[in-house]
Amino acid sequence: MKIVSRNEELLRDALSRIPQSSSRTNLSSCNKLIRFEDISAAAFKIQCGVQKTPCMYSRLSKQYGMDIYLKKEFLQYTGSVKERGVLYLLTSLPQDQQRKGVIVASDSNFSMAVAYHASELRIPVFVIMSTSTSPARVKICREYGAMVISYGTTAKDSQMHARRLAQENGYLCLEEEDSAVYLSGLGTVGLEVYEQVPKLDAVIFPAGGHCGLLAGSAAALKHLNPHISVIGVESESFPVLQQSLKAGHPIEDQACSNHHFYGDVSGLCFGSNSLQLTGKLVDKVVAVREEDILISMLRLLECERATVDAEGAIGLAALVAGKLPELKGKRVAVVICSGNLELHLLQQCIARALTLDNRVCRFSLVLSDCPGDISKLLEILAREEARVLDIKQERTFVISELFTVEVTCTVETRDKIHTAQLRNALLERYPTAAWTER
Repeated sequence: MKIVSRNEELLRDALSRIPQSSSRTNLSSCNKLIRFEDISAAAFKIQCGVQKTPCMYSRLSKQYGMDIYLKKEFLQYTGSVKERGVLYLLTSLPQDQQRKGVIVASDSNFSMAVAYHASELRIPVFVIMSTSTSPARVKICREYGAMVISYGTTAKDSQMHARRLAQENGYLCLEEEDSAVYLSGLGTVGLEVYEQVPKLDAVIFPAGGHCGLLAGSAAALKHLNPHISVIGVESESFPVLQQSLKAGHPIEDQACSNHHFYGDVSGLCFGSNSLQLTGKLVDKVVAVREEDILISMLRLLECERATVDAEGAIGLAALVAGKLPELKGKRVAVVICSGNLELHLLQQCIARALTLDNRVCRFSLVLSDCPGDISKLLEILAREEARVLDIKQERTFVISELFTVEVTCTVETRDKIHTAQLRNALLERYPTAAWTER
């Protein structure tokens, strides 16, 4: 959590109210920013303001050959784990600052959490959003109780306006950073996972540039049991954390995506504190493809009835992609941290995931334009138990003999094996059938 106005003074005040009991001797010496006692204090202070989300055995366990437990942080009120860090920070602010209010500039999960919890604590809260922000997010923030102001066409414009308003009116301008207070709040996830699942072998967290959840929870888990493997997962397209760890400092010029699908997965590495903790306490960081994330979203929707975004699905994606074979036969917890996916993106993601999973396929073939030919094709599809999703006929722009029709079918199958059986049956009857590659 980056405090833009009176940063050092306010953080010192907040930290001075955290109980300062002595730390255990086996806690890593690198962990000077955040102690186990800080995380315990955060857990006690926020327990009435956030959900203690379930960590449940998953039906996906047999499919991937290990005992998988899903920590369902997307069940928080705002759909994100960020509530933990935000609530602890807001309750740690001096009372005079709470009366003046806070201001934040973005449309991220962090801003949503600030809007909700500041309103619940009766702290005046202002959210500056760019004019390109989706109307749904603007509406939700207003429903949470925040004063939402649309300003500028880019996130940078909104941030500059928020800082100017903070300076003029005495608000505290908040930007997500890795202060000890924020990390302690996020670290309470590690505490809960340890309590909820006995004899854990590994815990998997989303990583990327915003690795506060990974760093804070690693501090808790390694204190409680140094033998638990803590693993971070980030996008192969934006390996911000891996590059920052390799360089030894946060990478600031890493290209990132502004597409809402990626969320914080593609953000810049936001602090040396989280990076230092990650380098010392995290056992492994792996990267996964976008395709693996989409299939992970599909698995969670089908098997767990969980609608999550890319940030929420990326931890499971490492298991889907087979990136962690050493966990076979072991007991593994996966943190599903976010479920804020816009509806139009959800539709696109599921459609694409079904194609990647070989369960929706498309083929084209040329038939004579005679009565009964299309019905024969449909008979084959019915015999092979393929469900027709769409069928189109083209008679005008056909590069073939006269009086023929090009038929394009989109069908749904059970799995890859079923798709292969259907393809063989069609090629046997129509040798020139062409399949659209995914």
